[in-house]
Amino acid sequence: MTDVSELAADLHEQLRATEQRPVDRTASRWIGEAQAVAADVAEGDPPESVVRERIGHVDRLLSEVETVGDEQAKAHVERADELADEILDRLEM
Repeated sequence: MTDVSELAADLHEQLRATEQRPVDRTASRWIGEAQAVAADVAEGDPPESVVRERIGHVDRLLSEVETVGDEQAKAHVERADELADEILDRLEM
């Protein structure tokens, strides 16, 4: 079973993968902020309560993304959203 830190690193990478894609300007703002928050979790070793709070924030930011404008970027955002949900589910166990 993959641990939360690996999922957080994957989440961050999914969001980073959108950087070179032609993403809608509004979506780019939400994705960029989510990426920055995900980086804090992926690159550090925060306590579980902080991980829950920050990944919850990432999840809320990604819920604001309506139109991405690029199919590859959309796939990365969708996967990032799935990973955020999985992390939050694991932290609830």
